[in-house]
Amino acid sequence: MKSLTKYDTDLFYRLYRLTLKRDCRSIIWLSKTGDGYLYFVIGMLLWAFEPEHGELFLYTALMAYALELPLYVILKKMFRRQRPCDLLMNLKAHVTPSDKFSLPSGHTAAAWLMASIITYYYPSFAVLACSWAGLIGLSRILLGVHYPSDVVAGMLLGISIASLSLSLLG
Repeated sequence: MKSLTKYDTDLFYRLYRLTLKRDCRSIIWLSKTGDGYLYFVIGMLLWAFEPEHGELFLYTALMAYALELPLYVILKKMFRRQRPCDLLMNLKAHVTPSDKFSLPSGHTAAAWLMASIITYYYPSFAVLACSWAGLIGLSRILLGVHYPSDVVAGMLLGISIASLSLSLLG
């Protein structure tokens, strides 16, 4: 019977191979939409121009990110899982990772946190927000900096922290 790590590594390789000898600029661009700047812009625009939920959306998102970021850092340092681009032979990431460890995926956590809060306050944007968050996670695998389980862990972290924040403020 294969171990979970073996399945994770096999799936990583299957997905990463899709990018070999291909132009990855669109995947890199997609991944960069999860760097955090877009979240700030969305929050500020809603705060400034959407009177019904904009202010509460911004406060909820700020509190959620204030909770998520330290927890993300603690988990990274606790698990200390090497990134696939650092551990696996003959593999070069398409981007330079922002830190040393891979578990959980911070881009994925932040994207799912934002998607969850958007879904709560603006349900008509749920499919768009969740699709975008899912693609952020996939992009991190395709770029060679995360295993699929890192992305799943990031998704669970983002959704959990968003749910906690919404239960306190929403």
